[in-house]
Amino acid sequence: MTLDAHALAVMALTVVAFALFASDRLSIETISFGVLVALTAGFQVFPHPAVVATDFFFGFGHEALVAICALMILGRGLAVTGALEPAARLLARLLAVQPGLAMLGVLVLCAAASGVVNDTPIVVLMMPVLVGAALRAKSSPAKTLLPMNYAVLIGGMGTTIGTSTNLIVVAIAADLGVRRFEMFDFIHVTALAAVGGILYLWLVLPRLIPERASPLGDAAPQVFSAVLHVGAGGFADGKSLAEAQKKAGAPLRLTRIVRGEGLELARLPTLTLRAGDRLHVRAGAKDLQEFAALLGAKLYKADDLEHPVDDEHPLKADDQRLAEVVVTDASALRGSTLRATRFGEFYDVIIVGLHRAGAPGAIGREDIGEVVLRAGDVLLVQGGDEAIAQLRRRARLLVLEQAYELPRTERAPLALLILVAVVAAAALKFAPISIAALGGVAAMLATRCLDWEDAAGALSTKVILLIASSLALGAALERTGATDWLAAQFVGAVGALPAEWVLALLMLLMAAFTNFVSNAAAAAVGTPIAVGIAAQLGVSPEPLVLAIMFGANFAYVTPMAYQTNVLVMSAAGYRFADFLRAGLPLLVLMLASYSLLLPRFFPL
Repeated sequence: MTLDAHALAVMALTVVAFALFASDRLSIETISFGVLVALTAGFQVFPHPAVVATDFFFGFGHEALVAICALMILGRGLAVTGALEPAARLLARLLAVQPGLAMLGVLVLCAAASGVVNDTPIVVLMMPVLVGAALRAKSSPAKTLLPMNYAVLIGGMGTTIGTSTNLIVVAIAADLGVRRFEMFDFIHVTALAAVGGILYLWLVLPRLIPERASPLGDAAPQVFSAVLHVGAGGFADGKSLAEAQKKAGAPLRLTRIVRGEGLELARLPTLTLRAGDRLHVRAGAKDLQEFAALLGAKLYKADDLEHPVDDEHPLKADDQRLAEVVVTDASALRGSTLRATRFGEFYDVIIVGLHRAGAPGAIGREDIGEVVLRAGDVLLVQGGDEAIAQLRRRARLLVLEQAYELPRTERAPLALLILVAVVAAAALKFAPISIAALGGVAAMLATRCLDWEDAAGALSTKVILLIASSLALGAALERTGATDWLAAQFVGAVGALPAEWVLALLMLLMAAFTNFVSNAAAAAVGTPIAVGIAAQLGVSPEPLVLAIMFGANFAYVTPMAYQTNVLVMSAAGYRFADFLRAGLPLLVLMLASYSLLLPRFFPL
């Protein structure tokens, strides 16, 4: 068969999109939006008899996208209410007394949970548990975070709702006439393959990862809240605030100025200081002592204004705690700076340091305010208990500080019950997963397990645009005949091999794509090609469609392959080579397992 100009143009667009995804030079949102604009504008200007340009918007209302968004909101409901807290606390206690067996329990439970809960909330929940256990044992979390992350990816392949990739493949295949897979249709295949994978993660992988100095365990200077009393005749008495800060000679975080019986003054540079003024400041202990000497002031603790700081009344930070927080895709900090968002002032925390995976070291504190933050960046902050709690509740950040209390509300059992009802409704075929999940979201909102702010915060512009554009790209390839042509080329190259080998090679091809480009895009493009290959070979399309789905989930070899890879990379200080060293054997193991199991349970 021959290709017309439209098919060639769509194939070229696909190659460009994949190259941009792999290069990481542009954001996923930008690439996805560009694909949509190119498809709709291109087919509007150059019409095709089988394509209506506005049809490419169907991805925004596609059943797969509705289901994915609803499941993300349900996952947010579990996190907000702390519905998974009891399991996390039990595992934390077991890790303290039986780390080896407890780690096996972590892997098994994470794999099982990821079949019905979105992968990211599970990783977000378990990271503080594993980091805290590692810090208590004075070891690196590098030995545990990557196995846990891979266990989540392995378990997510077990059901149609385990990952967004699964939902995309199942929905596209059904649109092309393949029997719609039900929720647990292939869980037996995944369970058998997972046995070898979990044993590898438990017994072998920790030996392949060298000790890494985690950025979360780095020592950091303590920052204290204190009060400076301006002394009569001292340097600051009668000087402007600007002159006093210049004399201090170092960054002085001034939070309040109080005069007399409680008159709070505006912190203007021209303000004239007087004896008796109380300057509420935050700084390191050594800096505070120096400021007091330079300004001719007496230093008091913020909670003790009767006794100046001395050997009998030393500075303490009992009301403060250090916390490591990771910038997530959902956070408003991503793509912005700390200074532009006034992050420290808004949440009443001190930004102590910033770590970026792959950087030669922590970025200097003097530069932190101007750094454009990325998903995966780790901020070291200090603040009170309530301030740290607010970070997790409102800032959409992943809090890794080991003493942090996970949220627990009286609605946690209700949120868990709603999720069980959603899964049961889909499993028993009372309703498609898209409708069941949407009903679950309505139930969580009605019972106040979630509010609209939480629901909106669970959604990701990146995910929505990526899936909509991937569905549009796959549809364009299919309607212009490009998928049939690609299927014919694939069959021409490997058609002489046994069908089982064709299945394995197709899965390997998807695994290669998913580790360097978007797994959603790879799945959306690969599914119609698999259906075309099955038609040309005269075999059942089901095992080939599943090969696309499983291969697109083999996101083990590179950190950019999946968003949870980036999170654990930042938390444990992994390098690119660690993913290659640990992920490549896992990829070979899972590829071999599924290549043997799929034809046995889903004959070609």
